[in-house]
Amino acid sequence: MRLGVLDVGSNTVHLLVVDAHPGARPLPAHSHKAELRLAELLDDRGAIADAGVERLIATVRDALVAAEDKGCEEVLPFATSAVREASNADEVLARVEAETGVALQVLTGEEEARLTFLAARRWFGWSAGKLFLLDIGGGSLEVAFGIDEEPDTAVSLPLGAGRLTAGWLPGDPPDATDVKALRRHARAQIARTVGEFSRFGRPDHVVATSKTFKQLARIAGAPGSGFGLYVQRTLSRKSLEEWVPRLAAMTVAERAALPGVSEGRASQLLAGALVAEGAMDLFGVDELEICPWALREGVILRRLDHLPEEHLALPRE
Repeated sequence: MRLGVLDVGSNTVHLLVVDAHPGARPLPAHSHKAELRLAELLDDRGAIADAGVERLIATVRDALVAAEDKGCEEVLPFATSAVREASNADEVLARVEAETGVALQVLTGEEEARLTFLAARRWFGWSAGKLFLLDIGGGSLEVAFGIDEEPDTAVSLPLGAGRLTAGWLPGDPPDATDVKALRRHARAQIARTVGEFSRFGRPDHVVATSKTFKQLARIAGAPGSGFGLYVQRTLSRKSLEEWVPRLAAMTVAERAALPGVSEGRASQLLAGALVAEGAMDLFGVDELEICPWALREGVILRRLDHLPEEHLALPRE
């Protein structure tokens, strides 16, 4: 069947269309995205401003048209931290449903972490052993650990690259005092969770998802997207520690000129790097591997796991 996943994230609204059936790898068929940066469109009350809501509604409508054009049998719509934590979340959700017919499912931070962990587990398989996952989005950082498809523990922290850039790094390039303050804040937040994970012992494999980690790995020397999904891409803490001060000294335009860094995400790269560096340091991670699958794939896989029996039955002769 052809499924669409409509992901209303903190940075983008992304429709991913895949051809999928139980027991097989979902095959991407189409991608439609628009950058809204909802995490940066909150007013002083923490609400998504009217202009942001109007843009969201228009973008959801465009995504529905694309899903219909591509023949999707079903669209799975969900929203993450930017909508979840907006002070006017109920109003935003009601307007989106009233004007588009789409009832967005708002995922909790723990659900985000668990679904992303499922995607990583399916990608790397059982041979990866005890898996430790890091994911930096626009609004939050997700961390999960486990040996099965359901993690033993999972947390979400308000340390997304977009949120932190808007709230802590106004300068271009940022002021050194602001960078130091953000570094201290991020590490204090992460440190509160370390004990929860350390009681499960050392992981066998550490992985990371998200655009932030992919771009950090790329500037640190990992192969570009042209080499395909199956090339191993890693990021070492040593490389990241070398890059953080360099990123802090750059303007947004200079970061955008780095290999693999998109213009739309260049402003957030330093905040993401500070969170990544803090997480790798505090959790004792020397090197991690980039996982191509993340939350959207986790949503698809969970849906396939719960298909009605008629979709799973063997054909009759």
